[in-house]
Amino acid sequence: MQLPWLEGHVPLMLAPMQGLTNRAMRAVQHQIGRPDVLFTEFLRIKQATHHRISRNDRRESAAQISDTPLVVQLIGHTANSLAEAALMVQDQGVQHININMGCPFGRTTSGKTGGAMLSVPELLPECLAAVRKVVTGSFSVKLRAGYDNPEQIFELLPMFEGEGVDYLVLHPRTVVQKYEGYADHSITQRVVAATPLPIIANGDVVNAQQGLDLLETSGAAGLMIGRGAIADPLIFKRLRGQEPAQVSAAQKKRDACVYLNQVLVVYEELFCGDQQVLGKLKGVVSCFADPSLQHWVRRLRHCKTLPAFVAELED
Repeated sequence: MQLPWLEGHVPLMLAPMQGLTNRAMRAVQHQIGRPDVLFTEFLRIKQATHHRISRNDRRESAAQISDTPLVVQLIGHTANSLAEAALMVQDQGVQHININMGCPFGRTTSGKTGGAMLSVPELLPECLAAVRKVVTGSFSVKLRAGYDNPEQIFELLPMFEGEGVDYLVLHPRTVVQKYEGYADHSITQRVVAATPLPIIANGDVVNAQQGLDLLETSGAAGLMIGRGAIADPLIFKRLRGQEPAQVSAAQKKRDACVYLNQVLVVYEELFCGDQQVLGKLKGVVSCFADPSLQHWVRRLRHCKTLPAFVAELED
């Protein structure tokens, strides 16, 4: 078994979030919080055999940061296209491949991708076998507990084990549930007990205490954090005890200002024009759920220009 973390270590992973965890954001997250494993946004697989992955997505998959493992996530729906895309990014030096079977929103393709793959489970073994055959490093799947039945995961576990998947990232909602309700981590606990595969717990972890509690109660091999890390990249260090688990409202705002200024610098290098940079920054701010920051967050989100946004950070 090949894993993007050291045996015996509890990996803390930055979740793939479309529109947010681009190479610029990953660089800032690495600099501030040092997650153990980074994930790309999902790379869409095109049907044209000569051009499976776009040029920009190939740049994303090649954006390795220091020696921190980078997992490239693919989203597609046929065995051949998934395998060819995996080979393409592997040829760029990628060592870790993940298949998205969790995204609850439909893709503009001719087949079922992301979480919709769970609605056609009979097609999954061929896809998994094709990717496993070509991937020489780690091969993982990020998925929901089921398409419309949260018990579906237990029917799928033998298939994942048999097709050579190295580990699973589990978000214990159903696909049709999207982000409504809550992530039922009692399912995570039961899945951990039901399989020898390492299970990475994902979903609704927005502060360090929640993460520590989830690790203890579920027995998961590690954590994957999305919105909680976008809101507070120090969450990984808080989980390790390297930063205080609780800080004052004033300190939260100071930390957020430092963070957003760092994001601003790399976004200005990656994106084109003030309005695109402003829109991307507002996407980051939309993840800030801490009640003590909400008045300030509303002011940031109401900024019409990038200079106005920067002025709020400098105030």
